[in-house]
Amino acid sequence: MSGQTIRFEDGAAYERGMGGWTRLAGEKFLDWLAPSAGLRWIDIGCGTGAFTELLIRRCAPSSVSGIDPSPAQLDFARTRPGMDGATFQHGDAMALPFPDASFEAASMALVLFFVPDPAKGVSEMVRVVRPGGTVSAYVWNFVAAGFPYGVIQDALRAHGVTPPLPPHPEVAQEDALRTLWTDSGLDSVKTRTITVQRSFRDFDDFWTVSTGSGALKATLAALPPATVDAVKAQVRPRLTEAADGQVTHTASAAAVTGRVR
Repeated sequence: MSGQTIRFEDGAAYERGMGGWTRLAGEKFLDWLAPSAGLRWIDIGCGTGAFTELLIRRCAPSSVSGIDPSPAQLDFARTRPGMDGATFQHGDAMALPFPDASFEAASMALVLFFVPDPAKGVSEMVRVVRPGGTVSAYVWNFVAAGFPYGVIQDALRAHGVTPPLPPHPEVAQEDALRTLWTDSGLDSVKTRTITVQRSFRDFDDFWTVSTGSGALKATLAALPPATVDAVKAQVRPRLTEAADGQVTHTASAAAVTGRVR
């Protein structure tokens, strides 16, 4: 993604936090795509390999090539069990290190809004997929407040703090994705909204999981404790809390797929 990467300090914390949301949305995304087995896949912006692992477990690909700009995340991905048939290498989403028509399916899982030029990123996906193959992606819908940590970001804004956002949150909606896919010459373009819900032991568990890694962790660490407490107080009423203290939270992503001519 041309130097743009998610802050990554603690693999376990990242997996428990955003990695958990990635898997939930990824399951529904693959249910929707219902791809054939035995395909050659490229997973662009594979990060820690959470979606790559789903591909292997759910879709029985003949091979998967994971590409990411972060050496630390690639190292973590290589340690995952059950990665038979997967290879991981450093690469740029806007200049994929593969010849034309190298794959039968390309995916970007929660990545496109990080690509400096989303249209170029889509054109590269199209280039490396053979005619008749599929190009697909899903992205947290920032525009419709679908990001899992959006409630925290809203509270930060209310206290005069600019929350971390990807470079292109505007692409994270169905209409924008449809336009990108259509303008890239893809056929049979389809979109849908994916909604997922996740449960946490209590509010403290939600907060720890949500702020334990990534750019949000750094943003909160730079604030006075009183401001952090005020942000937490504003977030809590926006979550669904059961009588036993269990908290549930909902997120949504926009998904798109199309076929290469």
